[in-house]
Amino acid sequence: MVINKEEIWNCLSQIPDPDIPVISITDLGLVRDVKINKDKVTVSVTPSYSGCPAMQLFKADILSALKTKGLNEVEVKTVYSPPWTTDWISETAKEKMRKHGIAPPEKVSSEKSVLFLESKKEINCPWCNSKDTKRTSQFGSTPCKALWFCNSCHQPFEYFKCI
Repeated sequence: MVINKEEIWNCLSQIPDPDIPVISITDLGLVRDVKINKDKVTVSVTPSYSGCPAMQLFKADILSALKTKGLNEVEVKTVYSPPWTTDWISETAKEKMRKHGIAPPEKVSSEKSVLFLESKKEINCPWCNSKDTKRTSQFGSTPCKALWFCNSCHQPFEYFKCI
């Protein structure tokens, strides 16, 4: 079986994130590297945080996806350094989040005020783009998201925190 890195990356880009199925694990920047050595493929993955419960699912999905391409000798390596940040999320993924009703992380990971309630952060509503929004909970469906409410269109939404 002859397969190149681009085909492998394309295959991996079809694996959805379990928390936000409209984006893939490559959109999130979780897949860091693909190496091919003869018939063996090594995929390096960085968790979004050290206790990410989805890592086993990512590994199973990667193994399954590459097996469908005829690759049977696959290793999924977990890489912790450098640590993942929201800076690795692609602009395409951020737009997909908006269309899905999730406000993507704004600015860069060095801006931590939203994590510690230090400022009145303005988050645009992903539904109507209004800045008249307020945080209703520090945590959403996952620890990396917060719950917000739009005072203009009266829709709740999640904000993906800068990490």
